[in-house]
Amino acid sequence: MSILAYIAVMAGVTYLVRMIPFTLIRVKIKSRFINSVLYYLPYAVLSAMTFPAIFYATGYVYTAAAGTAVALVMAFFDLPLIVVALGSSAAAFALSFVF
Repeated sequence: MSILAYIAVMAGVTYLVRMIPFTLIRVKIKSRFINSVLYYLPYAVLSAMTFPAIFYATGYVYTAAAGTAVALVMAFFDLPLIVVALGSSAAAFALSFVF
């Protein structure tokens, strides 16, 4: 029974977080700064949540750092996402034999 209460509270909080800005802010936001903050905020939050998890995924910081470095270099050269994912995984896997 308590799990249903937890789910109801989470649903209520999620709904309120999304509803309150729509009800309080009724005018169009004209500030370029606020618009840019609101535009980049989801990307910043996603990066802040994902990036630390990368370094704990393999169990060794060195293998995770190598995979991240390979992924950043491959992404810089605009390679497809599957190639970047496979390349960084292969680099981390290959380096895991050293450590």
